[in-house]
Amino acid sequence: MRVYIYIMYYRHGEMPDMFSRRSFLESAATIGAGSALFPGILYAKVEEADEITLDVIEAAEKLAGLKLTPQERELMLERIQRDAQDWAALREVPLENSDAPALIFDPTMGGRSAPIIASPSPVDWQPGEVSRPASDEDLAFMSVPELSALLRSRQVTSEELTGLYLERLRKHGPVLECVVTLTPERAIRQARAADAELDAGNWRGPLHGVPWGAKDVIAVEGYPTTWGAMPFKDQTFDQDAEVVRRLDSAGAVLVAKLTTGALAMGNVWYGGSTKTPWNVEAGSGGSSAGPGAAVAAGLVGFAIGSETYGSIVNPSEKNGVTGLRPTFGRVSRSGAMTLCWSFDKLGPMCRSAACCALVFGALHGRDSGDPDDSSDPGDPTTITTPFSWPALNKPQELRVGYLAMERDSDIAVLRVFEDAGITLRPVELPDIPVGPLFSMLSAEAAAVFDGLTRSGQDDVLVRQDARAWPNSFRAAQFVPAVTYINASRVRALLMKEMKRLFDDVDVIVAPTWGGNAQTNLTGHPSISMPNGFEPLEDASSSARRRPVSFTILGGLYKDEAVLSLANLYQSKTPFHRQRPPIS
Repeated sequence: MRVYIYIMYYRHGEMPDMFSRRSFLESAATIGAGSALFPGILYAKVEEADEITLDVIEAAEKLAGLKLTPQERELMLERIQRDAQDWAALREVPLENSDAPALIFDPTMGGRSAPIIASPSPVDWQPGEVSRPASDEDLAFMSVPELSALLRSRQVTSEELTGLYLERLRKHGPVLECVVTLTPERAIRQARAADAELDAGNWRGPLHGVPWGAKDVIAVEGYPTTWGAMPFKDQTFDQDAEVVRRLDSAGAVLVAKLTTGALAMGNVWYGGSTKTPWNVEAGSGGSSAGPGAAVAAGLVGFAIGSETYGSIVNPSEKNGVTGLRPTFGRVSRSGAMTLCWSFDKLGPMCRSAACCALVFGALHGRDSGDPDDSSDPGDPTTITTPFSWPALNKPQELRVGYLAMERDSDIAVLRVFEDAGITLRPVELPDIPVGPLFSMLSAEAAAVFDGLTRSGQDDVLVRQDARAWPNSFRAAQFVPAVTYINASRVRALLMKEMKRLFDDVDVIVAPTWGGNAQTNLTGHPSISMPNGFEPLEDASSSARRRPVSFTILGGLYKDEAVLSLANLYQSKTPFHRQRPPIS
């Protein structure tokens, strides 16, 4: 295998001695490679030959997209043999999931600089008057602003609210398969501390006393952080992730570690397959499946999910919740599982855009523990652009573009905005092929979990189909370094084109998946929220429906604008207040 990779990566070398068939196969064995990993012709030739031959090299050229001459093939072998020893030495260096490469993704390469301020700007928000509902069921589905108002006015205690959510998690969690670990001891301790402070008139802010759930890629000291995968189901960390520390500081109460698809893909984890409360026979989307299901079912006040490519957007739609994917680097990933250094984001999943704004207000800001944080590295006292809520600019002051809309529910969104006094202008995404650029994601993820592949432990992951991680990690071993770098160059071109697009507009209204690929590559923020429901053909009752959604994309660091427009939409529509039939 090592020989094969070097054949792809190097075209020139010097006349060598031959590699033996045995050494080649031993190299393959070190990563658990087998016949399924090699093109049939290559593996057959290796099996037949006593040594690596020119025919073997010629077969390998096909994956690299090369056509070499016989003389060039002969020149390669000694270089391959020499470099293979260096690669083997690199594999002996122990690397943790948190060890980032010396390459940092910077979304400002497109030309948009991150505004810098000297100190954080607190969310200037005060709870309004809210009355406690008659039933605990109604209480469980209240939004963060409503819960905050009830807690501050002492109509409900944090311990009471925490007990309610823990009870609902125990009741509905097994049905939805959305809970990995409950954290009752930690939660009750936090809730009692929050109540003591609130009783004394010490209010930390809008999240004080509000229970929440963490996607199980986020480390919490004293509890397993399983990453949804069997090889890591007993894994623990000796400190909290930065987002946990910040929510602790805000007075929020952690009640559960919620499911993630194994290694942040899909909704299948080692303990089951997470369901949406809108239809418990259907999946919850991935990979923030647990946060999406738990928020939708009224099991937590809010949740934190993660996205590499669609993992907040997808479950937000499947569960009819509102999910914010912030500008890349504005929320620290320190202490969260790394899947892909240049793509990963953490963000809130809530009942509304207003909820997301209050949670984001507690999360954003500089963290030296995250090498990709959007801050000035020369001044540790600075953080990124300030975030204000309520938003400083009225939605009608925003320059709003929209992508082509075809679904009736999406077209209706445009009418809502027009009726609210928003001027809309049609826009188009850059004409750059983005699908091939996700070879970067595959390569980075394969590097992160290289040890899993080489150890053969990838075999114990539940999903083993062609689209699952084990197969993807193996296939990505064949991505040439030159291809990865050229993909990165095209990605930079895309970033520049997206910068030009957002020079003319502040935000873009789009179908759920319109622009999702582009903005995950470029680091732009987005928010996804429900804008309707479709009946299920086999529904046994009218309550069983499928949520549909749309997305608002924003310019870099314009998370506030994205949230402001989303909040306007939700102030005029009822979709985010609908409840699933599981209750």
